[in-house]
Amino acid sequence: MTTDHGKLMTCGVDEAGRGPVIGPMVVSIVCGNPDELRTIGARDSKALSPQSREKLYEKIIDISQFHSIRIITASELNSLMDRINLNRIEEEAYSGLIAKSPMDCDYYVDSFDVDENRLSELLSENTGKRVICRHKADALFPAVSAASILSKVTRDREIEKLQKAYGDLGSGYPADPVTREFIITALRQGKDITGIIRTHWKTYRDLLSESRKTTLF
Repeated sequence: MTTDHGKLMTCGVDEAGRGPVIGPMVVSIVCGNPDELRTIGARDSKALSPQSREKLYEKIIDISQFHSIRIITASELNSLMDRINLNRIEEEAYSGLIAKSPMDCDYYVDSFDVDENRLSELLSENTGKRVICRHKADALFPAVSAASILSKVTRDREIEKLQKAYGDLGSGYPADPVTREFIITALRQGKDITGIIRTHWKTYRDLLSESRKTTLF
């Protein structure tokens, strides 16, 4: 699809923070010219340094025709997961961003479903737009790469805010020993971390059980 100026236009959607036990999940959409996005250096956010992502964030905001960012806090995830699973949460977030985009073009999504075609059909039906879901889309389509950068930078900024409020909590990912130590220490000390922790995560439940046993003995 081209704009009134004859430039190719695509949109991309991606998330950051699906897996962590601490902090938000962030979903972003970016619509723009793929050649321009590629020229400024937009690529999979995981392949970029934090400094590079920060610089690209501002450039993406400047050249995108449309962008939007949805922050789903740990508290909101906890509430939603009382009734639906994580894939449904992502489906609703992605659908909401795509539906409010004014762009008449193809929408590329980094597939969170093992079945790309099933998710493509579902999001297309939800939004009334042509949605193409692919695994590793953040490495294939510049608009998805750009969306991944906005999501990653936004989540990193949110984690920085939590660090200032709660102390060193690491990356928030279950495999991070700093994160695990933060959780177990907070639980043993009786600190209220329910506002930043994902209580449905097995990591949290396991550490909660461990802290209770330690306290008991």
